[in-house]
Amino acid sequence: MVGHFSCRCRVGLRHLWVFSAMKTPLHSSTGIPSNGKNALRKRNPERGFTLIELIIVMTIILLLMAMAIPAYQNAVKKAKEAVLKEDLQTMRQAIDSYTVDKEKGPQTLEDLVQAGYLKAMPIDPFTHRSDTWQTSSDGTYNSVDQTDTGIQDVHSGSQEIGTDGSMYSTW
Repeated sequence: MVGHFSCRCRVGLRHLWVFSAMKTPLHSSTGIPSNGKNALRKRNPERGFTLIELIIVMTIILLLMAMAIPAYQNAVKKAKEAVLKEDLQTMRQAIDSYTVDKEKGPQTLEDLVQAGYLKAMPIDPFTHRSDTWQTSSDGTYNSVDQTDTGIQDVHSGSQEIGTDGSMYSTW
């Protein structure tokens, strides 16, 4: 088959041969052009990506990250708020139990730990410390049996604003 026009593609294990329509002698068993400078062009599969391909991929990744990061941060903040609410509820129940059992309010939050109402002082999820809790006492008695006033409420020591628009120190 010498001297006919051919347009063929052949896929090998490592190379892809692309032939353009040309007049060249073909090898009898493979059908591949056997001579000529540009008769056989090989595409090297290890040559990498073009700059535009890399820019497009990076742009897509950045867009996905721009959407995912704020959602992640919001989820983390809501989880911390849930922990704060649970800790405040636990400490308020401990204050109430201490006041009823001892017939006086606790003078410090550490009294709750020493009396066994709390295992340990919880860590504020926003200040990351256990000594920033703010206590309040207005000097009133909660029951007729109470002999001494003490702590009546506890709040976070954080000055940050929550997702509901109020400061954590008012929760």
